[in-house]
Amino acid sequence: MNYDHAYHAGNFADVFKHIILSRMVEYLKKKEKAFRVIDTHSGSGSYDLPNMEAEPTPEWIDGIGRLRDWKPTGKVGELMEPYLSAVFEDGKPEGINGFTYPGSPMIARRLMRKQDRLSAIELHPEAFENLKDLFKGDYQARIMELDGWLVPGSHLPPKEARGLTLIDPPFEQPAEFNRMIDAFEKSAHRFSGGTMACWYPLKHDGDVRLFKTLLKEAKISNLMVFELEVARTTFTPSLYGNGMIIRNAPYNLEAEMIAILKELVPLIERDKGSGRFKIERLTDE
Repeated sequence: MNYDHAYHAGNFADVFKHIILSRMVEYLKKKEKAFRVIDTHSGSGSYDLPNMEAEPTPEWIDGIGRLRDWKPTGKVGELMEPYLSAVFEDGKPEGINGFTYPGSPMIARRLMRKQDRLSAIELHPEAFENLKDLFKGDYQARIMELDGWLVPGSHLPPKEARGLTLIDPPFEQPAEFNRMIDAFEKSAHRFSGGTMACWYPLKHDGDVRLFKTLLKEAKISNLMVFELEVARTTFTPSLYGNGMIIRNAPYNLEAEMIAILKELVPLIERDKGSGRFKIERLTDE
């Protein structure tokens, strides 16, 4: 189950995870004290989206492509503004062909204040070089060539003692879910007050159910589940949705995401009525 950052850049899963990321960063900014965002699987940090005519059909068309002409208003407009401003930093292009979509580390960085910091971590050599070039000269960003799975046991807590750890692995190995459980356990032990968010694909239902069961059995406190489906499940495994499990989610994130997803789901679902979302508490505080 390979979830390559570059191939899938700007798809519905990126939109979902990056909206959540933007809301968590905005919450951290409510206090003047500095914070650090740690992205354990940063990828290249920025992606040139293929033209609409490319084969196979680029996934961004049914992701960020559907948001290009969306003008949310009222409360949802306020909640979406940080994400949309980070993605379309230079304004929405006349044509989306040739558009560059920012990855998680760049979105987080664009939303930061002067006192905040970013740790962007990547193991793949080519992606790391791209990441390093992207943030060259940025004193607020620390770029590391490292196995991101080592972070929860060796790089927490950050010196700022406030922050967010994002784990967004490629799902190339069947043990990724088990490694997430280990990451949650280590984070809870080393950085009990910090927030950790782990992204996962909705493709094999049994794997996700087992993952959630094992998290409960591990007695990791204060876990919330956020899931988005854009299509109904089928007997043939395919990516029909994605989710994030968050430890110590901001208290207002549930209400914010309910408001956003009520408007986003009809916009981004594959077929009318095929999309839905779920937000639930997995473990108590």
